[in-house]
Amino acid sequence: MTSPVVTRFAPSPTGYLHIGGARTALFNWLYARGRGGKFLLRIEDTDRLRHTPEATDAILKGMAWLGLDHDGDIVSQFDNAPRHAEVALELLASGKAYKCFATQDEIAAFRDAAKAEGRSTLYRSPWRDAPPHTHPDAPYAVRIKAPLTGDTVIRDQVQGDVKISNEQLDDMVLLRSDGTPVYMLAVVVDDHDMGVTHVIRGDDHLNNAARQMMIYDAMGWDVPTWAHIPLIHGSDGKKLSKRHGALGAQEYQAMGYPAAGMRNYLARLGWSHGDDEFFTDAQAQEWFDLDGIRKSPAQFDMKKLENICGQHMAISDDAALRHEIEQYLNAADLPPLTKDQGDGLERAMYCLKDRAKTFPDLLEKAQFILSSRPIVPDEKAARNLDSVSRSILTELTSQLQNVTWDRETLEEALNGFAADHDTKFGKLAGPLRAALAGRAATPSVFDMMLVLGREESLARLNDAAI
Repeated sequence: MTSPVVTRFAPSPTGYLHIGGARTALFNWLYARGRGGKFLLRIEDTDRLRHTPEATDAILKGMAWLGLDHDGDIVSQFDNAPRHAEVALELLASGKAYKCFATQDEIAAFRDAAKAEGRSTLYRSPWRDAPPHTHPDAPYAVRIKAPLTGDTVIRDQVQGDVKISNEQLDDMVLLRSDGTPVYMLAVVVDDHDMGVTHVIRGDDHLNNAARQMMIYDAMGWDVPTWAHIPLIHGSDGKKLSKRHGALGAQEYQAMGYPAAGMRNYLARLGWSHGDDEFFTDAQAQEWFDLDGIRKSPAQFDMKKLENICGQHMAISDDAALRHEIEQYLNAADLPPLTKDQGDGLERAMYCLKDRAKTFPDLLEKAQFILSSRPIVPDEKAARNLDSVSRSILTELTSQLQNVTWDRETLEEALNGFAADHDTKFGKLAGPLRAALAGRAATPSVFDMMLVLGREESLARLNDAAI
């Protein structure tokens, strides 16, 4: 029997959840969820100078917005420092690591001289094979004994087999002279202890895999399956950075993108399933596999993101969409909806969500139900309310007093009214939109009248006719 899949996301809490990190988390989540495995979360908080609780909170909020739920408790790498040191000392005791008494000044002097002479700056410690009786009574670092010959082969599910000559590997420090473990050791120990079977991370970590494999091999531990994914670039082909706009997951929430659309779009950044562009979470979990990940960097395209988000909004449950819009307003620090506004929005959702790509877009189209009387038309709409139009609205309002308030009857009444005045309904639409919504661009007149109801619709028409 094969072991159950265990993946992890291990961000450093030094800022918000970058969109590249969000995609890494998503890939790990999809791979585990699609195989009935576990998706774990570890906060790599060993850098105490840069780590902040606010950054950790931002990462957790970003993941919560994206719906990337994790299994078990959150692991703190800093809290595991004693365990990391224990492994280093075990390697030291078994002869697979050694005490290095070289000072930072000595190492720096070696590298300066090597650079000046055009030699390799890879440091080879003279203490690797020094007998214990020669050891001074001085602080020391613990270094692993790297293989001196042959090659290390990283068998990567995305990049293929990557061969690195062991001559390029130094005797990596495991414990500093103050006894604190280094990040490279901590990652390996944590992944092993957490039972991680698949390490899916950015390809900027590819070279780290060769050095981390030294620890796996020295401890006799199973090496996880590697999958180093390409980075995300901006539309100009350069590595995604602040100049390309919003970068944090929460910023996209505050800009009004639905989480389902963001998950769909991020999944397509660097991974594909045939020609499928739009898919549900269930489909993504079923389809996602490592062999669908491309080697080349993906390009972030805001227009494609909006298109995907629009498709997800169109198929969303109305109540769920209302709830997410309320969360968006909170994230964007905008006034919340009243209960009446929220109820009205949900009633109107059927005629709003098919044509919107973001929540601000949808809310703009929903102004007719979110606004209260008196409706003040904007400049463009007001041009449709001249004296002739107001007179027509007065007559129309009188005729609508007693009609049955359903689409078929309203369409028949309004089209009949237009025919009686020797015009087409399109000529009535402008004044009606101005009266009902105060805008020239709105959902259909009939949809607005049905959502608003008889009493409110007639009251707005009356107001505009005065």
